[in-house]
Amino acid sequence: MDRVFEAIAQKVASWAGRPPAFAIALAVVIVWGVTGPLFHYSDTWQLVINTGTTVVTFLMVFLIQNAQNRDASAMQAKLDEIIRATSDARDAFIGIEHLTQDELEKIKRMIEKECGEESSDHKAIERLIGRL
Repeated sequence: MDRVFEAIAQKVASWAGRPPAFAIALAVVIVWGVTGPLFHYSDTWQLVINTGTTVVTFLMVFLIQNAQNRDASAMQAKLDEIIRATSDARDAFIGIEHLTQDELEKIKRMIEKECGEESSDHKAIERLIGRL
């Protein structure tokens, strides 16, 4: 069941982000809007678009969340492998994504303090932003 859901979720999430999906959605809305006078802008006519968009949105939330969770897990595994393979990296950073937001903020402040306020990296980033 998991493999089938993930395969479907990946295909739908990938397809939904492409121009043809947008074109189809736009065409549905245009057809719905054009048919308004034909149906005298009835409650049923409005209910069709409201129900359709609600159902599609409800299902897409789960499919997109699955794709994002999978991507985030893959990225964490790759970063953990880079940390593990780099001799100067601190292995304690492997798995920190499981910490609370407050704990992560403390680690971030500690690292920034270690680098110093006037780090040359900060200057380089400021120059980069200045060029944009």
